[in-house]
Amino acid sequence: MSRDSFVHLHLHTEYSLLDGSIRMKELMKKAAEFKMPAVAITDHGNLFGAIEFYQEAQRTGVKPIIGCETYVAPGSHKDRPGSRRDAAYHFTLLAQNETGYRNLVKLITAAHLDGFHYAPRIDKELLSTHAAGLIGLSGCLAGEINSAIRANNLEKAKQSAAEYRDILGPENFFMEMHDHGMEEQRLCNRVLPTIARDIGVGLVAANDVHFLRRSDHDAHDVMLCIGTGKMVQDENRMRYVPELYFKSPAEMREVFRD
Repeated sequence: MSRDSFVHLHLHTEYSLLDGSIRMKELMKKAAEFKMPAVAITDHGNLFGAIEFYQEAQRTGVKPIIGCETYVAPGSHKDRPGSRRDAAYHFTLLAQNETGYRNLVKLITAAHLDGFHYAPRIDKELLSTHAAGLIGLSGCLAGEINSAIRANNLEKAKQSAAEYRDILGPENFFMEMHDHGMEEQRLCNRVLPTIARDIGVGLVAANDVHFLRRSDHDAHDVMLCIGTGKMVQDENRMRYVPELYFKSPAEMREVFRD
């Protein structure tokens, strides 16, 4: 892998239903255009796109990394809290090998069959049982560690990070950093390197990709409205910034130049 290259490890395709808009053939074409040696798929709570993703990657010569942005319950995945906000944190999982892929399949199956409450959820006990061959990233702003940082509970953030490190192993767990120009992300990014150093894990830069090109943002915004039952004109609705596109290696290096 060239020192000038980059691999996207947090990416949502059209199989992140009504939330991601990237089609597989276009994804692989763009990855090849950018001379990326590999690319990951991390759709929300499912592996629906894994086979198509793998097949298109094989055709293009790009290494496929199969993963999932999972939902991790604060307690047991069988608990039923009263609100979506309290139901789960986001956590990125990537299959390192065939063992990891099989464990990821087991986790997502259990999430749908036993843990579904607002979303298909796992918990740390399940993750510990099926951790072999998996790499974990701490996730987006909705992740457990970033949520604690945003609540100014740095001790909780460090404790949670240490739990994931102990479950996955220090070589297979990373602090995941995003920067889409949001102050909350910059707040987290000031703290994450310190936690990583204190508990002995690495850092990963990611972009939480939801659409292929910056120019796709408006069309994606309409799709998001369909998925959330809102009108484009609604002032108080979920919105994504235009930065959640498939950035080139040069763009990612500029974002994380520090």
